[in-house]
Amino acid sequence: MKIPAIKKLVENHSLQELMAAEEAIVDEQQPAIEVGGDDEGEQLTHVLAAVWILNEMEDNGTDFKSALRMYTQKVRVSIS
Repeated sequence: MKIPAIKKLVENHSLQELMAAEEAIVDEQQPAIEVGGDDEGEQLTHVLAAVWILNEMEDNGTDFKSALRMYTQKVRVSIS
């Protein structure tokens, strides 16, 4: 997971574009938007993170940095 790739997705794409990219990656197709990552798994991780962060920002009025922090905390908890 690369924070700069997630930030770029959040700043440059709508929720609809990100969800379409998620579907394309899951279907093993090339997404219409540029998604950074070394492989499809990392690309999917970046898109899912960006979707979660955008939803958090829109639903709760959270700023990007706080939403990113919340997401990374969720990931750390799920790993440990």
